[in-house]
Amino acid sequence: MDLQHTLSREIKQAVSTLYGVTLETVEFQATRKEFEGDITVVIFSMLRTVKGNPAQIGEAIGTHLVEHVEEVIRFNVVKGFLNLVLSDAYYLNFFNSVTDFTDFGSAPQGTDAVMVEYASPNTNKPLHLGHIRNILLGYSVSNIVKASGKKVYKTQIINDRGIHICKSMLAWKRFGNEETPDSSGLKGDKLVGNYYVRFDKEYKKEIADLMVEGKTEEEAKALAPSLLEAQEMLRKWESGDPETVALWRKMNGWVYDGFEVTYQNLGVDFDSYYYESDTYLLGKDNIEEGLQKGVFFKKEDGSVWCDLTDEGLDEKLVLRSDGTAVYMTQDIGTAIQRVKDHPDVNGMIYTVGNEQDYHFKVLFLILKKLGYTWAENLYHLSYGMVDLPSGKMKSREGTVVDADDLMEEMTATAKNISEELGKIDDFSEEEKNDLYRMIGLGALKYYILKVDPKKRILFNPSESVDFQGNTGPFIQYTYARIQSILRKADKEIIPESSKNDSYSNLSLHEKERELLKQLQSYPETVQMAASQYSPALIANYTYDLVKEFNSFYQNVPILGTDDVSEKQFRIHLSKAVADVIKSAFTLLGIEVPQRM
Repeated sequence: MDLQHTLSREIKQAVSTLYGVTLETVEFQATRKEFEGDITVVIFSMLRTVKGNPAQIGEAIGTHLVEHVEEVIRFNVVKGFLNLVLSDAYYLNFFNSVTDFTDFGSAPQGTDAVMVEYASPNTNKPLHLGHIRNILLGYSVSNIVKASGKKVYKTQIINDRGIHICKSMLAWKRFGNEETPDSSGLKGDKLVGNYYVRFDKEYKKEIADLMVEGKTEEEAKALAPSLLEAQEMLRKWESGDPETVALWRKMNGWVYDGFEVTYQNLGVDFDSYYYESDTYLLGKDNIEEGLQKGVFFKKEDGSVWCDLTDEGLDEKLVLRSDGTAVYMTQDIGTAIQRVKDHPDVNGMIYTVGNEQDYHFKVLFLILKKLGYTWAENLYHLSYGMVDLPSGKMKSREGTVVDADDLMEEMTATAKNISEELGKIDDFSEEEKNDLYRMIGLGALKYYILKVDPKKRILFNPSESVDFQGNTGPFIQYTYARIQSILRKADKEIIPESSKNDSYSNLSLHEKERELLKQLQSYPETVQMAASQYSPALIANYTYDLVKEFNSFYQNVPILGTDDVSEKQFRIHLSKAVADVIKSAFTLLGIEVPQRM
């Protein structure tokens, strides 16, 4: 039986016996570091039911628990908090009960499925730093939700149509001279992105020329020949003009190939892809259905709206007067289509920046009003922007931080720091390059994921590749250190069988207790991270675990003790810590090295 359940039952029994009242709930929390104890009972919250001095109530309950719960060996009361000290046997029994720490924290997969959408790029430019935060969050949340016991589908919707795509197409047509990724040596997404920048330069020149002729800036922007031609190209695409569609397919194909390379280098993947060119007409039938149900209403000009004023929002357009869809229309249709494609889906997580907060409030409300039960389980994983010390990024001006370039820079930074430390002289060139990539990407991913998704990030590449402090490389280094300990351990001291039952009789060092306590909280942390959709909880848990291990390593001899059972336990404890570090970092999409 769970200890907290046992404690709760005994505390209620004590209150009933001592004070003659029924206590409905018992509040627990972790004991603060400055006090002795492993778990704390909050007495203050009982005072609504139990009348008396909180310190005296704590003393009475503590005495009862020592007498009736074998795991509680002593207690102390600080104001309205009862701090309980648990026995070594309790922690050792926990350690012995986990047969495999590599799988510790993962719950069995249930039948409910969740779809997680992330990435969702435009096909007119390469992926950039902002996309990296989106992708890392979505991918990590997918892993965490899966570990919590749900089936997960990872998907994205690719924005492969619209005026922005036509701008790149038009610039290539005008200035490209049939240039291809093969002929230029550029990744396809970079090549297409260059033409998007080229379009913007030409467009700005035309605006300037028109303003010299006496047009206002607003008039010049609307009348610039490049924009008019791009708009005409979009009309041709929508009408299915063969030449326009062929160019669109060719250039989008280049971009998809380029994206795939970036995804592979970043270590992420998807189970399915949706394309806006397929989904932009979806939703119209659902609007008609909603009109019949009274969810939507039609205005005199024929446009269709949803009135959300009772929910504290406003009226939202879902169909223009000419019958054309807006983004909301296709998002409604796409959500419904996804559940048709995957009937076991009972919820969706949309990884999209916080500038779309209002859009998703409206989308979720409309889907609920349309009567879809799964709409109760929709979540917008909203996140803040990523800034650099150099300032804000702008795609059309070509000042974005390219995702591929950033990954290369991170690998190069990791190489420089690793070579300065000089501990890899015996590595082959291939091993060195693998290590640099692992450290560089680990630094990038950890730096982004350790921050609560809702917060804005100032990303500092050199600060992230630091082997001290709350960084990816610091945690990777600790993992490698443990692997070194395990390699040094005498084979005879670590039997092929798993942990030894005699561990139950050991007397624990304070640092061993703290480490076991930290290990024990891992499954709860996974569940909490899944319920809050926050990889930051996993990242910071791992940092705390590593800090505890390093304190243990500095204060307790692992291989230096003469007691064989003690040595064996400490080796297995170290391995358990390494297994949990690896498990947690896998949830974050980060690799760990065997040597550093």
